[in-house]
Amino acid sequence: MSVATAFLKRDFSLSLSYRLSFFTQIFGIVFSVASFYFLSRLFGSAMVPQLNQYGGDYFSFVLIGLAFTGYLSLSITSFAQSIREGQMMGTLEIMLLSPTRLSSILLSSSLWAYLLTTFNVVTYFIVGILIFGFSIGQANFLTAIVVLLLSIVSFSGVGIISAAVILLVKKGDPITAIYGSLSGLLAGVFYPVAVLPDWLEPLSRVLPMTYALDSMRLAMLKGYTLYQVRFDLLVLVCFALVLTPFSFFVFRKALKRAKMEGSLIHY
Repeated sequence: MSVATAFLKRDFSLSLSYRLSFFTQIFGIVFSVASFYFLSRLFGSAMVPQLNQYGGDYFSFVLIGLAFTGYLSLSITSFAQSIREGQMMGTLEIMLLSPTRLSSILLSSSLWAYLLTTFNVVTYFIVGILIFGFSIGQANFLTAIVVLLLSIVSFSGVGIISAAVILLVKKGDPITAIYGSLSGLLAGVFYPVAVLPDWLEPLSRVLPMTYALDSMRLAMLKGYTLYQVRFDLLVLVCFALVLTPFSFFVFRKALKRAKMEGSLIHY
């Protein structure tokens, strides 16, 4: 807890130094939500079959996709970004050579970013509800929270592998670019997976984001219980059980190699 608190204090102090960035994010969220609201007006009252299982409203569908994607982006970039900042500021070697556990350093370094992303998600929903009529009257928040927690753990495995790559190559991480692009294209962020071609749709099933978004939308828009989304939850648990230990194994190997090469301070 002392390590986590220290990281939170550090990152909070850094954020206070860039207040304009905070307000810029708020305006960005408002304009983003507005853009997709007016885009949804193109559908009018037309029924899109692929949206029926989510209530048929495209704006609600895409709003959850926009808000929830923030956690995906954060999970696959926060660890690598923390490593990169440590390289640039000259603090990485001190942190990694300290007696603090590696898992504590990696997890604590992203706490503030997750708090800020959670604030952004809440802002998405507040803007959608107060200005554009988004409704969460049927939402099952227990299911949504469980899905969110499992999703973060699943996504973070990829993020830690990305951090391992940055530890070695310093810049130009292919993991983030490839995984993030595939998730944006195939996981159903802006459109249902069902609209993908038959040969492409199976590829979406190897991405945890697909199951996370589907179960989150069903929980928020249709009030599905944990039992009703049990298959998606089971898949996310499997992703978490495989990716989490594997990612720490990869990072430890990368750290060991960087120490042997004496490249921790290089950037």
